[in-house]
Amino acid sequence: MSKVIGIDLGTTNSVVAVMEGGEPVVIPNSEGGRTTPSVVAFTKEGERLVGQVARRQAITNPENTIFSIKRFMGRKHVEVSEEEKLVPYKVGPDSNGRVQVTIPNAENETFSPPEISVMVLQKMRQTAEDYLGTKVNQAVVTVPAYFNDDQRQATKDAGKIAGLEVLRIVNEPTAAALAYGLGKNSLRRKLPSLIWVGVLMISRSWNWVMGYSRSSQQTVIRT
Repeated sequence: MSKVIGIDLGTTNSVVAVMEGGEPVVIPNSEGGRTTPSVVAFTKEGERLVGQVARRQAITNPENTIFSIKRFMGRKHVEVSEEEKLVPYKVGPDSNGRVQVTIPNAENETFSPPEISVMVLQKMRQTAEDYLGTKVNQAVVTVPAYFNDDQRQATKDAGKIAGLEVLRIVNEPTAAALAYGLGKNSLRRKLPSLIWVGVLMISRSWNWVMGYSRSSQQTVIRT
């Protein structure tokens, strides 16, 4: 049976984890970090960069470095006027009025937020496959509780394009409830594990919750 990974597809950083020997493992990326910047960049040479290497060159290549794309997932351009002011890259509407970004270094090619998210998810999937030494085809992906149906579907679509069967899109507050023992019976048959923004994971036996702080400190809380 193939491994199911948990992905925190974050606005700023993303994290991937897996259950090993009954214990949760946050998987380090190729740079050795446990968090991967949710950043995609396009260079003048036509190279596409994802993660830390993309973030490093953001100051010198702002119009071609895409970050915080999660803010635009599944949204129409008319809804994001305030968010648009916060980014240096070009944001505009596609033919259906949904958000798209234009990349000068890619001959002004346009990408939707899910298409940019695909690139981050592919990076997380590759990180997991390099660590596990096997193909990964299934994942649980977290989203903010405020995400509407369009935003959730956009996230699921991104996972599918990235080659992942998204078993479940999980609300962030759900983990807090699970940590206090709520909903165990109803969910234990559906998911082998959950990874959470922050990040939290619920064990197969449902007797502990793993938290992962932004300072890269891992903590296991027994329930």
